[in-house]
Amino acid sequence: MGGRLLSIGECMVELSQAGEGLLRKGFAGDTFNTAWYARACLPAEWSVDYFTALGDDPLSSEMLTFMKEAGIGTGFIRRIEKSTPGLYLITLKNGERTFSYWRDTAAAKKLANDAGHLRDAIETADIVYFSGITLGILAPEAVETLLSELRRAKAAGGTVAFDPNIRPRLWPDRDYMLGTIEAGARAANLVLPSFDDEATHFGDATVAGTIARYHALGVENVVVKNGEDGATLSFGGGEPVHVPAVRTARLVDTTSAGDSFNGAFLSRLVRGAAPQEAAAYGAAVAAVVIGHHGALISPALLPG
Repeated sequence: MGGRLLSIGECMVELSQAGEGLLRKGFAGDTFNTAWYARACLPAEWSVDYFTALGDDPLSSEMLTFMKEAGIGTGFIRRIEKSTPGLYLITLKNGERTFSYWRDTAAAKKLANDAGHLRDAIETADIVYFSGITLGILAPEAVETLLSELRRAKAAGGTVAFDPNIRPRLWPDRDYMLGTIEAGARAANLVLPSFDDEATHFGDATVAGTIARYHALGVENVVVKNGEDGATLSFGGGEPVHVPAVRTARLVDTTSAGDSFNGAFLSRLVRGAAPQEAAAYGAAVAAVVIGHHGALISPALLPG
């Protein structure tokens, strides 16, 4: 039996290192990366759609073609006249990455401007995924439009998954950032934070502290990712379960490690796998992804 996963956010033009001083052009972004890996890991009877806004320029058209060729639905993507997608450049050092962004006028900032269109996309999905970056690029009124529709989907019995993915440069101030991240969590019934973000910005001393804080916000299910220390899951009020990371001898690029984990994890969870089994698969996929350059790797390289 199939279903539909909808991922909401921003896909950007990605420039990554190609060796010998050259750059490779691609298309990526946290929620799109998760959609990509979910699509790669789900059977054909499941559909995966992406929701964003793009411009009317050639790069936006090329991006749409790229999505379609990957099997990701684009039917709800709005095109905005005289707009373009955002762009980012990855710089690598010892496998760790830093980013430079050009996104001030990106069309994706207007993805929630049409509330009716947004509702149409969300209400036909079995699971909706979004992130703190999705919230961070939007104006405050657009944030409330999006969260209102997500709360509606949650109340109707849908699964709403949220990765806080905290990026301070997107936000006007710390208090607004943290308050909006918490509002995003309250709109979800599954939250997938990264512990280093939570420790840095919320002051959590332990993974258990992160889990307790999100449960206190009313989040039923929490998956805390903690890099090489694996992931800790707390579902439905049960005892937390630790799932170890999968070691890799070839660390090339940690871009999309968390995004690929999320997509692979969700691909198993929505088909009825136990959360611990889904997390183990997510860890296996992430271990392969960080052994290659760029955010997206060939689905043929992923474990079955």
